[in-house]
Amino acid sequence: MGLITGLLGLPLAPVRGTVWVADQILKQAEDAYYDPAAIRSELEDVDRLRAEGRIDDETAEALEDELIERLMIGQERSDGHG
Repeated sequence: MGLITGLLGLPLAPVRGTVWVADQILKQAEDAYYDPAAIRSELEDVDRLRAEGRIDDETAEALEDELIERLMIGQERSDGHG
């Protein structure tokens, strides 16, 4: 990077830093959202709620479908295809 380019880009440094931090936060949030252990725990919670009669079968199945989809997407992401 030349002197002129460096000087002209200097005012944008805080913006680039903010964007980098935002990207890191997003990555961590996505990692947590697609974490297989967290999804398994949520599936167990759905089973428990169904067993306790706090949710009906239709609601439980919808939640399970969503969680399984997250699990599959997370697997694709970890394989480098997503």
